[in-house]
Amino acid sequence: MSTARFTAFRAGAIALALALVLLAASACEAASPSRQALETSVTRILGFIKDPGYVNPATRGPLRRQIEDEVYHIFDFREFSSRTVGQRWGTFSPQQQKSFSDAFADLLLCTYLGKIDGYNGEKVVFVGERANQAGDRVEQKTILTMKDGKKIPVDYRMMPKNGGWCVYDVIVEGVSLVKNYRTQFQDILQTSSPDELTARVKTKALEARNASNAK
Repeated sequence: MSTARFTAFRAGAIALALALVLLAASACEAASPSRQALETSVTRILGFIKDPGYVNPATRGPLRRQIEDEVYHIFDFREFSSRTVGQRWGTFSPQQQKSFSDAFADLLLCTYLGKIDGYNGEKVVFVGERANQAGDRVEQKTILTMKDGKKIPVDYRMMPKNGGWCVYDVIVEGVSLVKNYRTQFQDILQTSSPDELTARVKTKALEARNASNAK
């Protein structure tokens, strides 16, 4: 084989190898179970939000319930709750844990939807995935485009549960929802009971829901 033909052959082989590597990487990314689960739910949630009926108070109700069903499907609010309360979580009775989780879920739902309410309808862009060494904690990084053109980074921390993947924290523009409430709740628990904390959370959730419904 001539030198020129060998060089061309080698260049072609290298190009083919690189193509196969890129194809394999693309296949691995597409096959990521956590991303598949999140992408399905987020696409549905944003689809409901951009529905024209969502901005009309007369038709928002059914869409809101569909959004809530999807959020509850992918978010593990009990995990959110335990991480936010921290070490004091073990001092809550099972009923107190459930009551707090229900109230906090309502508050987080309104907070999360409030953060992405200005979504403009563009497809959410997945820009990266970071996993721990064991592979049982994954952070899916996304970019959301708002109506004013602003790009909002929204990252989802996920873990496997019941044969699937769930979200246990959301980071919007670098601010973790869990950390945002952790300091507040732990300060309250220094002087108040779990039941009193739950009552305060219920009040906050009601205020947030009323504000959202008034838009």
